[in-house]
Parts: sequence; structure tokens; C-alpha cells
Amino acid sequence: MTFFLNSKKNLFVLTVEVVEIYIKKSMQHSFWRRILVSVAVFFLAGSIWAMHPTPAYAYNNPELLPSAPTPVIDLAKTLTDAQETDLVKELDNFQTQTGWKLRVLTQYDRTPGRAVINFWGLDDKSILLVSDARGGNILSFSVGDAVYELLPRTFWIELQTRFGNLYYVRENGEDQAILDTLKTVEGCLVKGGCNVVPGLPREQWILTLVSSILGGVICGFAGQSRAEGQIFAWQWALIFSPLWGILFLAFGVGPVVTRTNEWLPLFRNIAGFLMGVLVAYLSPIFSRSSPTPEA
Repeated sequence: MTFFLNSKKNLFVLTVEVVEIYIKKSMQHSFWRRILVSVAVFFLAGSIWAMHPTPAYAYNNPELLPSAPTPVIDLAKTLTDAQETDLVKELDNFQTQTGWKLRVLTQYDRTPGRAVINFWGLDDKSILLVSDARGGNILSFSVGDAVYELLPRTFWIELQTRFGNLYYVRENGEDQAILDTLKTVEGCLVKGGCNVVPGLPREQWILTLVSSILGGVICGFAGQSRAEGQIFAWQWALIFSPLWGILFLAFGVGPVVTRTNEWLPLFRNIAGFLMGVLVAYLSPIFSRSSPTPEA
């Protein structure tokens, strides 16, 4: 089992590496600057460490485990009784049909910690979802090695970001965030894996639209005619193609076609790109001052 999200140890190691880089760079400057840089970066590291939630495996309290086997341990009382009952049936049926073991642990000020490993018999085909409202993101995952063959690490990072952020939880509730996360995981496992989280939230689509328009603006400016008789400067557009191509194709089209089969978001992004090209290309005409009328 690999517990990689919401891990204080990994975050602290990463922060220490950043500290070392800053200190090495600051060695080239004055003594007081080295002191200020070191203090500032260590303060940042300490702040992140203090605010970061404690992972589910930090303790070992088997007395908090239920006496009867269940795939859901709701210590934080996030789910209603009806939701918990339905979820238990759903996860048991899913394990029977597919062999994948999905487990849910909600915690706040109490956690069974490492005791859940033996209680649930977590193995390479297990996925543990931990919900803890004490952090900025309520979700973290413990994922078996066999799961990574179908759902890579980037999938779990995106999944945590989409459903565990404060805005999503505020609008939909902690319980719905957990249920939506499990539904997404089950759907991807059933169809043989996902490289990205399916679905295109409105906020993410807006970013792809802005990226498409920006790519179009760059392409339009690059293609402005610079010689008499020239309609479109293709050579300049090609020179700048790595820039507007990345913005339009990689950040504008790619996230849409990999996450949804709907044609409307794609059509809007293409239209935004063409509009950006047109506006930027025609901007010299708009910027010309009108002739001053004779007195």
C-alpha cells in the first residue's frame, strides 16, 4: 500500500529540499541576506507543517474500530444513516463483482490509524479513501500498487483536487464529495482505467477557453501582414506556433477531449481561438486614427 496524499513526511522532505536550494543560492550573497532567506524559508516550512492535517496512519487505535466487519467507518459522522447503509451495500457488491476493495474512513479528532490495515486486510487491490475536515482538502487516499496500472498517480492528485477542495465541499457537502469521488473511481475501474478524471467542471472549462482565446490572440498578432501585398504572415505564425499551439492544443483542446465526449465545449474553444485570431489580426485597422476633418 502506498499512502502518498496528505503526507506530512513527503511534504516536509520537499520543503527541506527547497530550503537547501535557497541556502545554496544565498551563499553567493551577503551574510545578512543568507540569514533572512534561511529564516523566511524555514518559517514557510514550519507553517506548512503546522497547518497540514495528520494522516490516517499516524496512530494506531484499534479500540475505535467497529466490532462487525464493514467497508465504511464514519467516525466524523459525515454520512447519514441511510447514506452509510447504501454505501456499505454498494461497496460490498462492487468488491464481489470486480474484486476491487474500496474502503472509506472519515475522521476528525479521532482515528484508528494503522489499525485499519489489518481490520480491512488492505492489499495491492485496495483503495482507502480518508476524509478529514481539519485540512484545506478533506480527501486523501491510500492506494494499492495494482491500482496504479489502471489509475496513475496524476489521476489521484486530480481527483483529490476536484472533489476535496473547499469550494466543492462548501457547495455540495462533505458527504456528496465522498460519494462523488467513489462513483468516479468505480466508473474508471469498471471501464478498465482512466488517465484523467472524467468530466469537465465549469471552472476547468473556463480556463481552457481563456487559454484558447489567448492562443488565438498570439497567432493573430504573429500573422499580421508586414509587407505590401501580403495577406497573412504565415512564416511568423509558424515561428510562434510552439507558443500559441501549446495554449490552444495542449491547454485548450486537450483537457476537453480527454475528459468529455460533449462537442459544445470543444466548439466554443475553437470559436474562441478563431475569434482571438481575428481580433488580433484586425487590431491595426481598429487602432488607426480616423482622419481629422478639415476646418
